[in-house]
Amino acid sequence: MTFPIQAGPARRRIRPALLACIGLAALLAGCKHGADDTTASIPDDYRLRHPITIQEQNRAVEVFIGTARGGLTAEQQAEVGALAQVWRREATGGITIDVPSGTTNARAAADALREIRAIFSAYGVPARSVVVRHYQPDSPTRFATIRINYPKITAEAGPCGLWPEDLGPSRNRIYLENKPYYNLGCATQRNLAAMVENPADLVQPRAETPAYTSRRAVAFDRYRRGTTTATQYPEATQAKISDVGK
Repeated sequence: MTFPIQAGPARRRIRPALLACIGLAALLAGCKHGADDTTASIPDDYRLRHPITIQEQNRAVEVFIGTARGGLTAEQQAEVGALAQVWRREATGGITIDVPSGTTNARAAADALREIRAIFSAYGVPARSVVVRHYQPDSPTRFATIRINYPKITAEAGPCGLWPEDLGPSRNRIYLENKPYYNLGCATQRNLAAMVENPADLVQPRAETPAYTSRRAVAFDRYRRGTTTATQYPEATQAKISDVGK
């Protein structure tokens, strides 16, 4: 025979307190926001804050042709020839020539186009790599030029001159934590990108050139004979600074 267990006064007092704690925990859980805390969203390293990117852009040269002149000047011939040389080294596509049509200098531009083609041929640019397009200026007051362009790989950084935070004393996190300001290093990165001749050098090294076998053979021969491999300079080139003027 079993008897039901009666809840004592102490247990009856604990039960309301437990329910109150559960309700308080539920209220506190509702105050939590679901967004994750983000720290260090702006890198401190200027190379990460202003990265140098590799892009493909057009290099363009404009040739100004007057109404009564049917050929290129000596300076223009040199510019077209230099463009042809550089195209063979750095271009990633063919050359596009935009020639004005329906303008006062259209006839002179057609004569200049034939000279440009001849210069390209002389510098080894294949004729199939040159595409000619005719265009009309958007405004009749705009001087129509012959535009020569081709695609190439370039390095870019920026834009610079952005100041999202105040540099002076303030309550901003960057100021309080002594962080570098956002624009720091942008000009350096942009100048470096402009000076790089081959943007691929920023990603990977170039292939090694063959060794100078003649000099290496001389050094190995001296090493086998047990003599010094350093270059021996004549005494005439070993003058001291104190001997100058005597």
